[in-house]
Amino acid sequence: MIYVVIPAGGSGTRLWPLSRAGHPKFLHPFTGTSASLLQATVDRLGPLTTPERTMVVTGVAHAAAVARQLTGLPEENILVEPSPRDSCAAIALAAAVIAVRDPDAVMGSFAADHLIGDPERWVDTVREAVRGAEQGLLMTVGITPTRPETGYGYLRTGDPVDGGPMRPVVEFKEKPSAEVAETYVRSGHYLWNAGMFVWRVSAFLAELARQQPDLHAGVTAIAAAWGTEEQDDVLGTVWPTLTKISVDYAVMEGAAAAGRVATVPGDFRWNDVGDFHTLGEVLPADTDGNVVLTGDAKPEVLLHDSSGLVVAPQAGRLVAAVGVRDLIVVDTEDALLVCPRDRAQDVKSIVDELKRRGEDRLV
Repeated sequence: MIYVVIPAGGSGTRLWPLSRAGHPKFLHPFTGTSASLLQATVDRLGPLTTPERTMVVTGVAHAAAVARQLTGLPEENILVEPSPRDSCAAIALAAAVIAVRDPDAVMGSFAADHLIGDPERWVDTVREAVRGAEQGLLMTVGITPTRPETGYGYLRTGDPVDGGPMRPVVEFKEKPSAEVAETYVRSGHYLWNAGMFVWRVSAFLAELARQQPDLHAGVTAIAAAWGTEEQDDVLGTVWPTLTKISVDYAVMEGAAAAGRVATVPGDFRWNDVGDFHTLGEVLPADTDGNVVLTGDAKPEVLLHDSSGLVVAPQAGRLVAAVGVRDLIVVDTEDALLVCPRDRAQDVKSIVDELKRRGEDRLV
């Protein structure tokens, strides 16, 4: 059994108007069942950990909703950030809190908003990563590319170690152009970077101290006060001073350059649920390729001579379509979105415009 940390933040702007700042995508049932992405993540972790060893790091605005969805988690295992400081602070705080409890612990960090099509194979892959972590390496779970994707970062890897699945990570690469992505996939030396990490907390914190000494000192001070009467005062004083930086930039890139990072390739139908078009590809569809996102609700949807639609009827009224193809239709109480599926990435521009107009209630 390992310790598990689930960073649960972000607003999922490409899934607007369902995903909002106050109710982001990980709280929604984008799984094809009534379970939210967060609940599905916790369920998937069952073979690897226990509720007592599972932590969620989330913001003040989402803490109550997280607690309502995860009633099996101890209340103290929901770590609440006073403000967003990016992924390194969130993950490092959890690592430091775990280290106080169990200095030799192995910890995994897995995002709250991913879909995994083959959970058993995913568990097997994580267990391979745990073996590398027990050797002192900072491990990632890379994803075997299925296409030259420009929306993901990549891991450049070396040759397999001792004939096994583990490979050294030579370099972290930014999201590439289409041409560069094509060369990555053809080479066989690149994996998608899914932001899944496994390591001994002692190894990660040592690397954090080497590369980000101020951030390390801050989270260590907070962890020392965690669960005491001083917790809120220390958290409120120290947290705003922490560097706002991703864990990739802060730790993993430098650790890879020092030969301290390895990966295990995974092929378990991973998806980061970035937009409605993607949901239409991975969720069950009817015989015409239409996907209806309903969750627990059973609103009426009437589709005639229409195909390839992604429909999210959330306003409690009939949604009907006649003779249309490859559209996204999202109907909520205060906003209606209609766009072609091949423009799904551009939904973010609507959110940006609403912010520019000061329409905060809609974002």
